[in-house]
Amino acid sequence: MRLGFREESVPYDSGSQRARFWTEEWAGRELYCLNCGAERLRQLPNNTPVGDLVCDTCKEEYELKSQARKSDRVPDGAYRTMLERLAAGNNPSLMLLSYDRARHAVTNVAVVPKHFFVPDIIEARKPLKATARRAGWVGCNILLSKVPEAGRIYVVRNGAALPKDLVLENWSRTAFLQDMRLESRGWLLEVLKCTESIGRAEFELSDVYAFEAHMQQLYPGNQHVREKMRQQLQVLRDKGFIEFLGRGRYRMAKGVA
Repeated sequence: MRLGFREESVPYDSGSQRARFWTEEWAGRELYCLNCGAERLRQLPNNTPVGDLVCDTCKEEYELKSQARKSDRVPDGAYRTMLERLAAGNNPSLMLLSYDRARHAVTNVAVVPKHFFVPDIIEARKPLKATARRAGWVGCNILLSKVPEAGRIYVVRNGAALPKDLVLENWSRTAFLQDMRLESRGWLLEVLKCTESIGRAEFELSDVYAFEAHMQQLYPGNQHVREKMRQQLQVLRDKGFIEFLGRGRYRMAKGVA
């Protein structure tokens, strides 16, 4: 995988437009489909509402967001439309690309699979002012800080491309989430984030219970939070994200943050 942008004429004067041209051209030339492994992604026409890139083999769609500096808050489209797409399950996966302006090269590419998108990671922005062309329009931000580490599938990290087979394996281990209802998926991802937040490879059930108040705040209507948390730990164990060591002790599986 070549990480440099092509040195060619760009039909834009704006720095942001030039960067978008370079990064989209690079993604269409160098990136493969994480869902099926197809060698190329096709660029969709500008202003296509569903995404920026598509795999013609499996029809997986990707929305490309490029930035010279990393940020945990990624601006996106209309807030209400985003929530409707999540409910319908037709949102694209998010492709985050960081680049070095001086070297004209890609430094990081991480993909958040569409099945990691839940309403909790979508933040409404302030409505546009009355003087704006689209007065009252409400956009949204994607809060990457609320996405589990397992939901960031790296293709390029710190200027080095990762082996394709490893990338595809990391993607496929999360694919079971596609078959879960949105609320059930939300519970599972929240408990996964709790286990990651403990900060140790090995932990105890009591460490997970320390997040009970947090989970109760997220799901105030649930009167059996601890039972629900244990249920999610069982799913994470069955899907290979954590290992059960016995006597209320667990260990993060190899390759899981």
